[in-house]
Amino acid sequence: MTTMAAVQAGTMKAIVRDTYGSPDVLKLGEVEKPDLADDGVLVRVHAASVARGDWYSLTGLYVGRTEMGLRKPKSRLIGGDFAGTVEAVGRDVTGLQPGDEVFGGRSGALAEYVCARARSVAVKPAHLSFEEAAAVPTSALTALQGLRDRGQIQPGQNVLINGASGGVGTFAVQIAKALGAEVTAVCSTRNVDLVRSIGADRVVDYTREDFTRSDQRYDLMFDNAGSRSWSECKRVLKPHATVVLVGGQMGGRLLGPLGHVIKMRLAALLGSRKAVFFVAKFNSADMEVLRELLEDRKVTPVIDRRYELSEIADAFRYLGEGHAQGKVVITVRGSDVATQAGI
Repeated sequence: MTTMAAVQAGTMKAIVRDTYGSPDVLKLGEVEKPDLADDGVLVRVHAASVARGDWYSLTGLYVGRTEMGLRKPKSRLIGGDFAGTVEAVGRDVTGLQPGDEVFGGRSGALAEYVCARARSVAVKPAHLSFEEAAAVPTSALTALQGLRDRGQIQPGQNVLINGASGGVGTFAVQIAKALGAEVTAVCSTRNVDLVRSIGADRVVDYTREDFTRSDQRYDLMFDNAGSRSWSECKRVLKPHATVVLVGGQMGGRLLGPLGHVIKMRLAALLGSRKAVFFVAKFNSADMEVLRELLEDRKVTPVIDRRYELSEIADAFRYLGEGHAQGKVVITVRGSDVATQAGI
């Protein structure tokens, strides 16, 4: 049997960066394997996915540098969502054991190994590939917590999802339907068929129709695009509706999408309608909810593109364009670079 010391010893391959900048600063390096915490799960990573948060971490969004590092990143590692096989568990961890196939979230996921807190990990449904499972954690949690907790979604409500075709948006459409809502989804022409296929009751092509001029009124708006002002959105909101602010245009390096969030929240201070903003947080209960939704096939990850580890810069460039249909995933174990490195 492999000892704990043997499991933790040595180094690993990981995607690293030593400065903020473009995808060109990313490289494959060798770093120490993570230590196993008492409440931690050491996972050998098979696949990872990248999201907007990773883009802001890469480029160094100024408003976030108090935590990330003022002049250069505090951590050389990057990435957040992963799927893989449990190698070892901490002494306080129950319900997971070596050999379990799991998915979850932890910074530094673009690496051979990651040590995540047990509360941030769930068992992978058997019918999902590692790539599909890696697409889920942060984006699906954001959709779930935004709709259920911040939006207080109820069965039968009319829900508008602005920005329905990206990583968070595709999960939001499916989770809103699973929670019993009538869903209107807003996207561009090329994404209409995709969004309809994942369950939207009505799809609005924003290049042909202005959803803020519609006669429809909504109980809840899940704003993942950040493309319209409060005065425009207010026209289609019921008197006590809620707007959940999730994302926005990439924006500049100072505030990124937070500029839009601030404007919306300030504009909503007067009146009966409200605008709320939040950041998703990992917890065991919600990871289990996601696992059940996936297991019951009420939610299916949508993957736009798959990249090898050697193509990580290309993956980030595509992510930075802001037009991904669903998620961008990275094969870690079994990729060409990983195979050459013995991963």
